[in-house]
Amino acid sequence: MMAAVVFAAPAAWPGLPDSTLCRYALGLQTALLLACVAVPWQRLGRLAPLAIPVLDLVAIGLLRDGSSAGLPDPGVLSVLPVVWISASSLSAPASLWLSFTVPLLAAAPWLLADRGAPVAARIAEAVLVPLMMLAVSLAMRFARARLRHEQWRIKSKEAELEVLLSDSRERERLLNTILDTVDVGIVAVDADGRRLLTNSWQAQLEESAASADRPNAAVPAAGPAAAHPPSASLTDEVPEEEGRLVLTGQDRNTPLPLERRPIHRALGGESFADYLVCFGEGPASRVVSTGARPLKDDADDFRGAVVVFNEVTGLVDALAAKDEVVSTVSHEFRTPLTSIIGNLDLVLADTEGLDSPVVRRVEVAQRNAERLLALVSDLLMSASAALHVHPRRTDLAGLVEASLGSAQAHAQASRVSLAMEVRGPLWAHVDPLRISQALDNLVSNAIKYSPDGGSVRVSATTGDGLVRLHVEDTGMGMTAADADRVFTRFFRSPAVRDGSIPGAGLGLSITKAIVERHGGSISCRTRPGHGSTFTLELPADGHPAAS
Repeated sequence: MMAAVVFAAPAAWPGLPDSTLCRYALGLQTALLLACVAVPWQRLGRLAPLAIPVLDLVAIGLLRDGSSAGLPDPGVLSVLPVVWISASSLSAPASLWLSFTVPLLAAAPWLLADRGAPVAARIAEAVLVPLMMLAVSLAMRFARARLRHEQWRIKSKEAELEVLLSDSRERERLLNTILDTVDVGIVAVDADGRRLLTNSWQAQLEESAASADRPNAAVPAAGPAAAHPPSASLTDEVPEEEGRLVLTGQDRNTPLPLERRPIHRALGGESFADYLVCFGEGPASRVVSTGARPLKDDADDFRGAVVVFNEVTGLVDALAAKDEVVSTVSHEFRTPLTSIIGNLDLVLADTEGLDSPVVRRVEVAQRNAERLLALVSDLLMSASAALHVHPRRTDLAGLVEASLGSAQAHAQASRVSLAMEVRGPLWAHVDPLRISQALDNLVSNAIKYSPDGGSVRVSATTGDGLVRLHVEDTGMGMTAADADRVFTRFFRSPAVRDGSIPGAGLGLSITKAIVERHGGSISCRTRPGHGSTFTLELPADGHPAAS
């Protein structure tokens, strides 16, 4: 700016170059410019460079004293060195003092020398520029204070973020370690089907079930898992990649449709548990129990799902082996039992020459042999995986009447009264033979578990396309914990065992299997000492859900 004044002076201010003070001001400015480059200020201390703006203010004062009329007041240039001083590390009082005092001292000599102007005007003119520079310095100080405060806040936030980031990374490492340590597969997907997380166990399971006959059989989830071992991996694969896996039903033979596969079911919003799926083909396949839960946001909108895979191959194989042993042993028992019962029937057909005690003993042997044969039949049916039903339009009222008629002798011996509240005809789409077997089991149990007498009542209700049969007794009842397990094979409550009530714990499990094969359900409502009520729900019309 000083150079611009010099170049413009011959035309704009002809007398300016002849002023001695102006020459001194220009010389001082030139010396300061050279000093900025030549002097190693960093060796002289952190406050040494402040000599430049202070001397700059002196040069501006000399220029004001030697300037000719018409030249704008050069005092405005003082703002530049004042900004320098205010932005330095000098203390606030010192910088404010310099910003006001140096411009005042630099302008005072020539203003005091001007005797033509009034004193008040000269004082005001001398103080105006220093006051302006003081205001600039104050503004700079406030700006610096505000800036330091914002910097402190930013550093505090950065420190907090660093701590949170460190905690987040630590928790992520812990989560990844847990996910890859458990022997359970975990897959998380978003609402669009993109995988968000797949742990290494699941990646290995899917890799073992990848089809070798398909060109894109590589399991996408395994790639990122391998790229970032052993942590859980993030992928962007679509759920159709699940279609590249060889998945079958529980028979390990029938291919599982894409819409019935676990991840697709979860993306449909389903929540399920203990859904058995086989990964792979043939004897080497792995049976996996799957479960899913939806992920929802605060507005209860579907945001994705988490699917869990738990291998149960050993358990399924053990149950199959147990059922095979039970089936084989039971089948081998049937032949000799049938022969024993047949021969006992022949003996009882011709009792001439036999004493009454002998006949009674043969009858006891016959009853126990028949009981044993019935138990073997129950074991065979319980072990059989294929319980077939052949439903047709059937009058349930007739089945109930026949069942109660068959149980009359047993009820009289146990001092139990039987009642029927079923109006005929009561039509349902069921297998009459199998439903008769289920009713016989329920009525027989109701009588058996009423050891001190009581009553058994069979009633019926209809609605929602279903027929409901209720078998109610006033017997010993069960606890809630026993009621939850009452349909489990071989389960017998402690009260029943303590009461020495005979039974193998198979009747209710067989009844449940029969009802479910019809597409129906069975439930139990009970209280200890207040009896039990078993309710069968059967389709009033149409085809059963399973056959």
